[in-house]
Amino acid sequence: MRTRWSLLLAAVLLAAVGCADPKTDTKAASSEVAFDTSAKQEHITSSKVDSIAAELPAAVRDSGKLVVGNGSAGGGLPPLGFTADDNKTPIGVEIDIAYLVASVLGLKPEIDTTSWENLFLGLDSGKYQVGISNIGVSELRKEKYDFATYRLGLHAFEAKKGSGLKVTGPADISGKTVAVSSGTLQEAILVDWNKQNVAAGRKPANLKYYQQAADTYLALQSGRIDLYLGPNPNASYHVATQHQTEIVGTVSSSYPVQGLVGITTKKDDGLVKPLADALNAAIADGSYAKVLAKWGLQAEAVPKSLINPPGLPKK
Repeated sequence: MRTRWSLLLAAVLLAAVGCADPKTDTKAASSEVAFDTSAKQEHITSSKVDSIAAELPAAVRDSGKLVVGNGSAGGGLPPLGFTADDNKTPIGVEIDIAYLVASVLGLKPEIDTTSWENLFLGLDSGKYQVGISNIGVSELRKEKYDFATYRLGLHAFEAKKGSGLKVTGPADISGKTVAVSSGTLQEAILVDWNKQNVAAGRKPANLKYYQQAADTYLALQSGRIDLYLGPNPNASYHVATQHQTEIVGTVSSSYPVQGLVGITTKKDDGLVKPLADALNAAIADGSYAKVLAKWGLQAEAVPKSLINPPGLPKK
């Protein structure tokens, strides 16, 4: 069954990597999005570029396919990678990126949904040629993998709709009660911001931890917490579909440097340059922007795909 929701998406718009503040941003943009969760939806593609296809390793080019691992087994999280209305077909922005890049390269995508752990095992063993699964660029990962970037990595602060709150930095969470998941990069950011607040003579935020997202949102609606910090794609989808919260600020997923998400390949396997070139061709012809707009993630658009840029520093 084909299901479509027409909705108003309030998303936080971050400027291009070259001129954006990698820390926080609160510029908002509104656009109408129709989320299509049907299994037989059309994927946005582009035209094959022969010169870019010629860059592929001969074995990949001759096979005619791009084998993609996606870590959304078990249902996944919209709008990144999740199952369609038939409960088996993978859809989402990551799936559409795979179709888009493959089209420029003249390849047919073969997408296998797996666990996060098995995704990397599959890359290591050669089962998957690429991983497209919201994989953040990090200095540690770059030791084993190459990256062609295609999205900004952002976390988002959600507040109850009409709260009047804005978050641009540590001072804005001073004295507030903020929900966050334990052991995450989001928690590490809030801990760092609390240290900055204390050093500046301000009250730290009171951090709250919930096991279930439903409990977090119930606490937000009841006023027991002021803010919730989580991944921007999931927050944007929740805002758009539930209409009870709003995004009041974002922060880089690799704070204090700008986080980036990349198509991931085994290091030095010859794929990263044609992948980046394919992404840049799609950026230039507008098809890339259409993919992000389809899933309400215009805020995470990059002006150019980069190969192995600086990533999350090692601890």
